[in-house]
Amino acid sequence: MAGHQAQGRGTGQGSAAPCAGRSRAGRVAAHAAPLEALLVGKGFDGDVRPNEPMARHTTYRIGGPARFFVNVHSLGALGQLVGVCQAEGVPWVVVGRGSNLLVADEGFPGVVITLGRDFRNLRMDAQAARCVAGAGALLATVVQEAFRAACSGLEFAVGTPGTIGGALRMNAGTRDEGIGARVASVAVLEPSGAMVRKAGSDIEWGYRTTSFAPDETILECELALEPGDALAMQRAMESKMTRRKSTQPLGKPSCGSVFRNPEGASVGALIDGLGLKGASVGGARVSDVHANFIVNEGGATAADVRALIDLVRGKVSKAHGIELVPEVRFLGFDA
Repeated sequence: MAGHQAQGRGTGQGSAAPCAGRSRAGRVAAHAAPLEALLVGKGFDGDVRPNEPMARHTTYRIGGPARFFVNVHSLGALGQLVGVCQAEGVPWVVVGRGSNLLVADEGFPGVVITLGRDFRNLRMDAQAARCVAGAGALLATVVQEAFRAACSGLEFAVGTPGTIGGALRMNAGTRDEGIGARVASVAVLEPSGAMVRKAGSDIEWGYRTTSFAPDETILECELALEPGDALAMQRAMESKMTRRKSTQPLGKPSCGSVFRNPEGASVGALIDGLGLKGASVGGARVSDVHANFIVNEGGATAADVRALIDLVRGKVSKAHGIELVPEVRFLGFDA
């Protein structure tokens, strides 16, 4: 999963510290000197937390420590960090707000990167109905700013957690409507260190899938919206939020929908039809509100959630011959 950009929660704050807990990540330690030299350097434009529990940065409130959790504030710092990781063979991943992320209990023996200051810009041009947003900007903020500017096209995303980068990476939305349809262009950082701007039409946008390479980092996008009626937009957003609150277990830690809907079917209905609502492993439980949500009832481990995911997949496969595809992204697992 090196280079993966996912929706995530939280950003790292604090100062760099050398090599604490180095013995835990032996396979990284052999190559760690150049990485640590960069992160402890006074000129590095970012906040660094060694051995940071990822439970603090996922909506599941689950996850062991990342070798380094780094909130980078500039393109230069991001390029330096990714370059060192690439050169030294250190695994790395870019995350957003952790809302579709399950991190192993053992943690991640590499670098978890979040996008800080320079990646959170947001410019709304109401007259042109265009929005330029950094990948670290919250999707919820972009939706609200579009509403204030009476720019329509993002109402479907109201209440969706995460960042713009994560939303683009997974083409956030519904089976019928995704954010990719609104992307005029997107800037990415390639593993070579080059920044490339792509037209939205050059990217393949599918249901919960895109053609972004795993080791490309999304930096910024331009969204093409439409002049809208503020009252109609408000009604649409309120209706979507009311439905979301009544059909999803928003009061408990989760990753949102666990599985993609298979072609022509509702995964929630498939799971519910097998009597799996309320099924549990340890502290993880299939929600009684929506069967495509697995919630942390308190004290759930990543192993609990993974075991319950495998249980549900196995039951659906046996009963219907359908292999469910997870939406949740796995980090730190061997397979």
